Amino acid sequence: MKTLFLTALSAAVLFISGQAIGTEKSAREIVEQAELNAYYSGDDGRSAARMIITDNQGRQQMRQFTILRKDQQDGGVQDMMIFFSRPADVRDTVFRVVKQVNDDDDRWLYLPDLDLVKRISAGDKRTSFVGSHFFYEDVSGRDTSLDSYETLSEDDEKYVLKGTPKDPDNVEFSYYEVVIDKEHMLPVESTFYNDSGEAYRKMEVLKIETVQGYPTVTHSRMSDLTNGGQTEMQFRFMTYNIGLPDSIFSERSLRNPPAEWLQLRD
Repeated sequence: MKTLFLTALSAAVLFISGQAIGTEKSAREIVEQAELNAYYSGDDGRSAARMIITDNQGRQQMRQFTILRKDQQDGGVQDMMIFFSRPADVRDTVFRVVKQVNDDDDRWLYLPDLDLVKRISAGDKRTSFVGSHFFYEDVSGRDTSLDSYETLSEDDEKYVLKGTPKDPDNVEFSYYEVVIDKEHMLPVESTFYNDSGEAYRKMEVLKIETVQGYPTVTHSRMSDLTNGGQTEMQFRFMTYNIGLPDSIFSERSLRNPPAEWLQLRD
């Protein structure tokens, strides 16, 4: 499941045409493998999530929601819906994403008080997700084709890569550095830098658990390094390969959530 999820990019050696990828990997291969492990584990998935938002004065807010996700193909088109349940001011809000290939993702937000389906424009993808320190793009994942990559360092435990946007006028960062854990091939830290070379935003993975054989991020944190404040994301009741039908990933489900598929079980 996308762990946003979270916001964040299963242990595995990927096999292509029956041959394992060699130990020497290009930066692009590393990033693409990490993206598959972080966002495409299983054919579909469900989880309960909680965000704890802490501002720069220590005040906290909480958001609870359930995520449903289905892949149309690994590394390709993907459907996701997030159904908010708490607190009262966001209850019944629904976020829908259709992840595209080599194109901007389609994103919508259903606002129940207004009975309004609002389309999230491409220009708003790097803005706050329901008041948290995560961006809309963090939740659905940034298309790896939008950036170029180089390997900064490598040791027995990790790769450290640098990502530079191909269209710098379309984002607020100049570049970012991502640490990918070799054991799980998951990104465990991403730090974003501005035009002055100052770190201003940081994602950290705090816990990885194995769920149905898939190493999965279950606790992460996004921090504002300039103004202070942070948002922690925690996941529970994660389940893969539950057979979600295509029909629930539709505009109809924004107003009429699929209750049968939102029942959480251990």
